[in-house]
Amino acid sequence: MTLTRNAAVAAAALTALLAVPATASAGAAPAGAVPTGFAPASSSWLTPKHGYVLGYAGSTGYLLETTDGGARWSRLTAPPVALPDNHNHVALTVPDAKHAFVSDGEHIQASTDGGRHWSAVTLAGLATPSYLTKITIADGQVLALASTLSRPDHNTTQLYRGKVGARTLQPVPGLSIDGNSTYGDLAVGGGVQVTVGADYTDSKYWTSTDGVHFTASPLPCGTDKQTELDGVRQGKVLALCLGDPSNPSPGHMHKQLVAAAALGVRFQPADTEAPLPGINQGFAAGSDQNAAIAATGGGVEFLYSTTDGGRSWQTTELDEDRFGLADLRFVDHAFGTVITGAPDAWNGSVLYRTTDSGHSWQPVTFS
Repeated sequence: MTLTRNAAVAAAALTALLAVPATASAGAAPAGAVPTGFAPASSSWLTPKHGYVLGYAGSTGYLLETTDGGARWSRLTAPPVALPDNHNHVALTVPDAKHAFVSDGEHIQASTDGGRHWSAVTLAGLATPSYLTKITIADGQVLALASTLSRPDHNTTQLYRGKVGARTLQPVPGLSIDGNSTYGDLAVGGGVQVTVGADYTDSKYWTSTDGVHFTASPLPCGTDKQTELDGVRQGKVLALCLGDPSNPSPGHMHKQLVAAAALGVRFQPADTEAPLPGINQGFAAGSDQNAAIAATGGGVEFLYSTTDGGRSWQTTELDEDRFGLADLRFVDHAFGTVITGAPDAWNGSVLYRTTDSGHSWQPVTFS
């Protein structure tokens, strides 16, 4: 998901992607103050003002919503997803104000009514053990990417699809890869992109304008690289090419921004690589020129940002050592968020946001 963020988290997954048997249908929880001891696990924003944060106070999960940039928060019905014993990241994805997904990498819960009711979603035929990389919506289709892990014969990374509201997603024929170690990424926005790779020797990349029909397209990165994707911005496609984490030295990784003038055309590398320190834990593009990378290494958490298409990079070191970085995302060219730490880590977790394209990051407070 390699020691990149996706693979590092995936390696921790030890059990199958199974349905949570119960369906949550208690209706919207009453609005109120943020619970004492609340620690964020994941966040997803529709605009700089309208965002959602899933977190925990002790072992109890809470789903919060703000429509004024975090000045005030209200509660929605939390999905029945507990903090996993294996410390998998619990990820929240809110594609729009009506639909939401929460997954701990093994179980998926979905809402189609703005977080009032939740039900389980499964991936048909997915072998065990496995890990869900990403789930989202494009053009009325729910798309999910998942990988099997540590199987004795071979592993597979596969794209799954179903109509919005489906309880079971089906594998998409031909959109998969096999190998000893497999990985991939999925991005929507301005089209759909899917990339999969195996053993740093084979890669595939497809694009789609409707989430149903996919076309093999020029690879963003070489077959010896892993690819991180984000949506199309101002018609341009930015991606991140990642080298093997064992090269050039422990705690360091090659990170190269690449760009294509349109979906499905050939990518070109940026003039300058991002800084080497840190193993990648996230990538996000805010526009056709600005992007950010989350990385961790040597007990330090790094946020690298560019506003000129990768010609130059700024480094931000967060002032505390926490349990990794997750959910690096941009809503527009200026506003982005990232989670550092985990709710069940000894030093907790913090949601950071930037309003200046990654030049500075401030913690979000909950009250």
